[in-house]
Amino acid sequence: MCVGVMGTALASPLYPLYQQAWGLKPSDITHLFVVYMFGALTSLLFLGRLTQRHGFLAILRTGLALMTAGVVLSALAWNVPVFMLARLMIGLASGMITTSASIGMVQARPGRDPRRTAALTTVAMTLGFGLGPLVGGLMAQWVPHPLVTAYVPTAAMGLLAVYALHQLRGLPTGGTRDDALPPGTWRGVIAQWMPRLTPPPRLRRRQFWLASMGAFSAFGMFSLYSSLAPSFMQEIVPWHGPAVSGLSIAMILFLSSAFQFMVRNWRTKRVALASGCALVLCNLLLMATTLTGATLVFGAAVIATAFGHGLANVAGMGVVAKLTTPEERGGLLSSYLIVGYLGTIVPILGMGWLSDHLGLNRGLLVFCGAMALLSAVVTALGMRTAEIPVPQQHL
Repeated sequence: MCVGVMGTALASPLYPLYQQAWGLKPSDITHLFVVYMFGALTSLLFLGRLTQRHGFLAILRTGLALMTAGVVLSALAWNVPVFMLARLMIGLASGMITTSASIGMVQARPGRDPRRTAALTTVAMTLGFGLGPLVGGLMAQWVPHPLVTAYVPTAAMGLLAVYALHQLRGLPTGGTRDDALPPGTWRGVIAQWMPRLTPPPRLRRRQFWLASMGAFSAFGMFSLYSSLAPSFMQEIVPWHGPAVSGLSIAMILFLSSAFQFMVRNWRTKRVALASGCALVLCNLLLMATTLTGATLVFGAAVIATAFGHGLANVAGMGVVAKLTTPEERGGLLSSYLIVGYLGTIVPILGMGWLSDHLGLNRGLLVFCGAMALLSAVVTALGMRTAEIPVPQQHL
């Protein structure tokens, strides 16, 4: 999982270089970022049944191979359409990897406390997201031909991961045949690919949707840094270059991983409420940074974003784990991730539109105000919602 998601945010510190090379506007950058998320959503919607049918290991191998191919194509891209195709491939692979690896982690650790397994899963995912922009930014800062060489380490690690997964034997992969599907007919073929999302239990829908909206807010804030941080950092803080922007994105994710590890034994409701408060705070601090240009305020905004992002991941995965058995987890996990990934699409497209029409700084103020209000509402509703007990099989 860690290596498989490295390619997702790898291009973030390179966007100013693409902007200069291809003459792009801020909204164009958000489109390049969002096309990846459309790929991830497509994967979750239409490829989610593959893990249940063929087992997590086969889908994880396929996803890693597709991710590596997308990274190689990104290095070779000579124009926007080719680069968008590469980002779409990476998005498709990301959905396959996160779902199959999450299910694999549960099957490899049967009977464990779902909170700890969820925390370990999100830590591995977050570390991978952070390593991508960090390595890419460092390579782009000091190595010639940055739009090619920045992708080399991730492509090499992807090839190594694919080889390593093919050496594994004897794992419980969980693959099953769906005998209810009529084989050899168009109806059967179509049914295999149609979305099969699992709704939350009727009595726990409120907890599921609040956790999902927490992920929506957290993913939206991280996507703001991933897509436009290199652009707005040049205007509001005295830091420049791919290495600096890559480091800031990586710091959010590395701190997020550390915070996730720290709260792995907290009650899920406590984690969710702390996350909501941090997401409100990070938006207010980023608004203050825009108005003052203070470096220390920006640093505080980064730390608050990391705290809110990390705890939102732990809370969401914990809710999913508590609401399902391992066999049912794939469908509800996909439903949760779809809501979260919408947070990386809708707000960021709005931010791109605001930047083109109001300017980057004013657009950022409007964006942060709206996201702070959303996080405040979700947190207030969460305070009035009951905690989900840990299932008896995990006690």
